Amino acid sequence: MSDNKTYSLLGLCQKAGKLVSGEFAVENAIKSGSACVVLVSKDASDNTKKKFRDKCEFYGVPIYSFGDKEALGHAIGKEVRTSIAITDNGFAKTLQKNLQLEEQDGGNANVEN
Repeated sequence: MSDNKTYSLLGLCQKAGKLVSGEFAVENAIKSGSACVVLVSKDASDNTKKKFRDKCEFYGVPIYSFGDKEALGHAIGKEVRTSIAITDNGFAKTLQKNLQLEEQDGGNANVEN
């Protein structure tokens, strides 16, 4: 899988209204149980990565480290984004499959937990 497929899927999720982005919105989605999978940019601060890793572990939400802030924001048509949550099971499963294939191929994705 190429990064482009993952970024395209993120754009599709945004258009479908099945994605939330930004620190507070993602945190609320995790707490409310609506987040199916969370992405945190690889260039996020260690503090941010730890915060989301701990929260996702506590609430049982899969988390991946993928891309950089600028690319994630560009993929969803917004400014830089450090964190993104997918709120639809179908999109989340497809995204996870893409990310796991990228990780196996030595790509741009890492499973956090």
